[in-house]
Amino acid sequence: MRVAFLFAVIVCVSAVQAQDRSEAVREVLEEAEITGLGAAIVEDGRISWAGAFGVRSAATNPAVDTSTVFEAASLTKPVVALVALQLVEEGLLDLDRPLAEYVEYPDLAHTGRGGEITARMVLSHTSGLPNWRPQGGQLDLRNAPGSTFGYSGEGFVYLQRAMEAVARRPLHTMVEDRVFVPLGMPSSSLVWREAFGPFVAVGHADDGTPLDKFTPGEANAAYSLHTTAADYARFLAAFLRGWSLSDAIWQDAVSRQADAGDGLAWGLGWGLQRTAQGESVWHWGDNRGYKAFVAGYPGQGRGFVFFSNSDNGMLALHRLVEVLDGTTHPSVPWLNYERFDNPSFQVGRTLRAAMADSTGPSLREAYRGAQDRFPRSAFTEDTLNDLGYRLLRAGRYEDAIEVFELNVQEYPDASNPYDSLGEAFMVSGQLEKALLNYRVSVDLDPGNTNGRAMIARLEAELARQR
Repeated sequence: MRVAFLFAVIVCVSAVQAQDRSEAVREVLEEAEITGLGAAIVEDGRISWAGAFGVRSAATNPAVDTSTVFEAASLTKPVVALVALQLVEEGLLDLDRPLAEYVEYPDLAHTGRGGEITARMVLSHTSGLPNWRPQGGQLDLRNAPGSTFGYSGEGFVYLQRAMEAVARRPLHTMVEDRVFVPLGMPSSSLVWREAFGPFVAVGHADDGTPLDKFTPGEANAAYSLHTTAADYARFLAAFLRGWSLSDAIWQDAVSRQADAGDGLAWGLGWGLQRTAQGESVWHWGDNRGYKAFVAGYPGQGRGFVFFSNSDNGMLALHRLVEVLDGTTHPSVPWLNYERFDNPSFQVGRTLRAAMADSTGPSLREAYRGAQDRFPRSAFTEDTLNDLGYRLLRAGRYEDAIEVFELNVQEYPDASNPYDSLGEAFMVSGQLEKALLNYRVSVDLDPGNTNGRAMIARLEAELARQR
């Protein structure tokens, strides 16, 4: 009877904790204006809690549930890293052999040293490659291969080519057979499945506008995974116990390979940090309209993951980490995302609300009122600048111009507000006004190369029109 009583007490306490956790997550989502979120916690090597919050689409309002499929963004990388390490175990891939010996990669032929890049460098983000090449531009080395940490999606694309060459099959089928099927992850794929349609969470802009859905026809090792929180938690639980790897390779994966700064490091496919609860692996994901985060404690069988379908997802990263893991993570300040409870962000929210209310105070009146409510430190040229760009991205050009004009009035000696106002005028087709503001920006900061480039572009366009 005593054992049964204690078990009942434990179950009751756990239920209360889960309820409190769910309520805390709901409060955070409301504060940060996050459309929807799926999360899961792993304890003792199994999923102990799964939560679903908000809606999959603000347009149609279907609720997020445990079967909701999200874009995993860069949480793709740890999954691909595991398969790469399996290939190492099988002797098909060598961590320290140049990838150029496995596959030709013409994109790097002009660099001279691109042929030095190895799988270890890619997995530890020391390949020397940038995160992404300029759109339409060539791929150049940012640093010497193996010299220093520099996060790179391009590196994973190169590694993908080598993996496909040695395995002689596409990456998405490799990952399907090696990870998703054996771990029981039926709602996961590196390419789009039509079956995802009824379950997918649509991405949302920071103003809550639903975005067009990305449906990859080809795998990308850096970001194309679609999955559910429960599926990814199964992968996390497996990795934390070293599933499918020898102890030597697994220890290599969770050991420091590169210094990432501020006390953080990178292993093979994972970031490494120390929290109050021990040594942790972690990763984050950031696609347009989707944000994600995962962390776990190797050997402890404990961790968590969450996915959101909102560009506001990382506004709540610090609070979600505390709610889901019960402690702070040094990776959060390292990532340096804006926080919803930051006074500067609160000022921007106040002004957005004022601009949305045609019967309320003017922007200037709302700004003066905010100055009375919030600390002086909340007001910098970036406060209004960030708001202006939110409006510009949403296509609200006149509202953006109004915000940028106020910023110029508040900070008349700063170059950047004029640069931003110039951009807003240019995007809205007011080229003469754009040119005027870019000229002022460059006068205030002769080193503003973007401003100089825009002046030349605008002068040429205006001359053509005349």
